[in-house]
Amino acid sequence: MRTVEVGILTDQIKEMCIEANHFLSKDMEEALEKARVEEVSPLGGQIMAQLKENLQIAGQDMIPICQDTGMAVIFLEVGQEVHFEGGSVEDAVNEGVRRGYVDGFLRKSVVRDPIFRENTKDNTPAVIHYSIVPGDKVKITVAPKGFGSENMSRVFMLKPADGIEGVKNAILTAVKDAGPNACPPMVVGVGIGGTFEKCALMAKQALTRPVNVRSEIPYVRELEEEMLEKINRTGIGPGGLGGSTTAMAVNVNTYPTHIAGLPVAVNICCHVNRHVIREI
Repeated sequence: MRTVEVGILTDQIKEMCIEANHFLSKDMEEALEKARVEEVSPLGGQIMAQLKENLQIAGQDMIPICQDTGMAVIFLEVGQEVHFEGGSVEDAVNEGVRRGYVDGFLRKSVVRDPIFRENTKDNTPAVIHYSIVPGDKVKITVAPKGFGSENMSRVFMLKPADGIEGVKNAILTAVKDAGPNACPPMVVGVGIGGTFEKCALMAKQALTRPVNVRSEIPYVRELEEEMLEKINRTGIGPGGLGGSTTAMAVNVNTYPTHIAGLPVAVNICCHVNRHVIREI
């Protein structure tokens, strides 16, 4: 059994919130540069160059990549041989978010009640997902999610008879309906299977997979590649102003489901697709 002080979670998450909002992950940097070079539209290429300049300024001057610094989504994969001590894990996570957003001078976007909408003034609470895994390590993923793209996400409760073509149509429908509102070029996370809430969680998790890593399941890998090609043929383009780069990746996760259902979730993320992963 390994003992972990919850204060370590607080310290790590504070740093990760600040890092995610100022610097892209390596895979996203490479994907954006590849998209910039390959964009065929002159206007699209100009927009991609501006996005690159924005990223450089953000890193050099420690200015957030985007004014919407998101709602903090935290995934904790906790080894079953880990024992936390020193307080509540959930409190420690939220304290890390609070310090990250307050000390990092990041915009506070969370309201206490969805109807009365009083700002909490520290971007808490976070949305926290826990899973228990073998081992004695804790894997932390911090993924601040801006709502320009989050608002464009969809869940489709398809019939089994809709099959793979129904899944493809659902993905394309979500992307086309999003248009410029999701700040393309985007990353498209897809969850297929499970239940109403499971497919949405899988779609969210899919966004944290490196965009240069395809699924190990042959038909899923083919689906990812086909959908990326079809999305980029829509012509929505960078900034929604036309071009050949509407998406940089389509990441698909699957899970067993009920004989009577075919749930599909499409969680769209803007061109920065912010996430930081650490293990303690």
